Amino acid sequence: MRKFFQEIKADLKFKTAGPGQRLSEPSRAPKEKPKAEEAPGPRPGPTDEARRAAAAAALARLELKGRGKAGPGQEAARSRVRKELMAEAAASEKEVDTEDHSSSDKEGAAAPSVSGIYFICPLTGVVVRKEQREKHLREAIQSYFSIDPVAASIMEIHTFNKDREKVRVGVETMAKYLDNIYLHPEEEKYRKIKLQNKVFQERISCLEGVHRFFQAVGFEMKTLPVSGQETPEEFYVLKEDVLTRLEDLKDHKEQLLSSEPVRAQLDRQLQLFQPSPAAARFELPEDFYSLSAEEIRREQRLRTEAVEKAALLRTRAMREKEEQREQRRYNYTLLRVRFPDGYILQGTFYARESVSVLYSFVRKALRDDWLPFELLGPGGLKLTDENLAFNECGLVPSALLTLSWDAAVMADIQESREEQPASPLKPELLSRVQTLS
Repeated sequence: MRKFFQEIKADLKFKTAGPGQRLSEPSRAPKEKPKAEEAPGPRPGPTDEARRAAAAAALARLELKGRGKAGPGQEAARSRVRKELMAEAAASEKEVDTEDHSSSDKEGAAAPSVSGIYFICPLTGVVVRKEQREKHLREAIQSYFSIDPVAASIMEIHTFNKDREKVRVGVETMAKYLDNIYLHPEEEKYRKIKLQNKVFQERISCLEGVHRFFQAVGFEMKTLPVSGQETPEEFYVLKEDVLTRLEDLKDHKEQLLSSEPVRAQLDRQLQLFQPSPAAARFELPEDFYSLSAEEIRREQRLRTEAVEKAALLRTRAMREKEEQREQRRYNYTLLRVRFPDGYILQGTFYARESVSVLYSFVRKALRDDWLPFELLGPGGLKLTDENLAFNECGLVPSALLTLSWDAAVMADIQESREEQPASPLKPELLSRVQTLS
């Protein structure tokens, strides 16, 4: 059997030995193996993600094995792996941030001209972003209850109820309740308000802040029997001690009628820049373009009307009207005013504010606010009608304007031979001048 297998092996060796050669033929050099066109490069090492995944898997295996009693060596290994994973994750995040910054630099993305729309709370003086203003107002009014609960509740009623007609009707009805008490203090029926009364439910109870107001002026809630009914009902009943200070009740009524909603004021974000050729380039954040739900509905309605009129022959007046309508899409505008000496004054405005607001804004920045000047819009158009809104003048969502001094007045100032300051702008503004990027 052994001999049989040896013969098979010899036969296989003979067949795989290659082509034969006669003894009379010259010896042939062994055939060289074809060289590869290009030697394969070194095998790429594992990526950072692969290394982190392997380390995490190792840690998991250690944790799994260590569910029993772990020795000091295993605990040290687990601790070392955790530290390495945390260090690699932090380094990876840093690399991503660096790549993001470098890619944005390569793309040439310019920094925004302003970081967003900001408002100033009239109660606290704090500057907050647009989306935070209502929350901050609520917190400020809530804090005001500890100082003056009546005033705070009136602020709530006028500020947080958006339907102004409902507010008007509700406030007038509440004032009538107070007026009846003031004019007829001896009448007990006027000192009680039935909460389930139809008028109270439809006009007053639907408004935010009204219950706090009644409690603040001296009412308390009581459950009282009602003649002709088996079940009692809830009433607001005026406290007895309030009758001794009816003048206060009258003042509360007047305050309720005369108050206005508390509105956060638009922060102008006044900035002064050095002379720059980039003055006409604006990079606006999304706040200048974002639309509310009501504005989106209005925009959809306007577009539907535009489609319906597309087939009609439009006159020049119709085209101009549509252009003006397009300008009304914007709520805010960023305006820059370039002075003759090159300085650039920048501010944020409502798109529907009038040009007179911009003139006042510029005058407040001047050392001498009496100096006469005029503003020229893009193309050199004089803004003579100060009652026009910015969106009516095409100054939205941003624009660069030019300031021009009154030549006669400036000539008189120069002839007076008085030493004039280098710039007509206020020194405190010049001390905060920035470079426009």
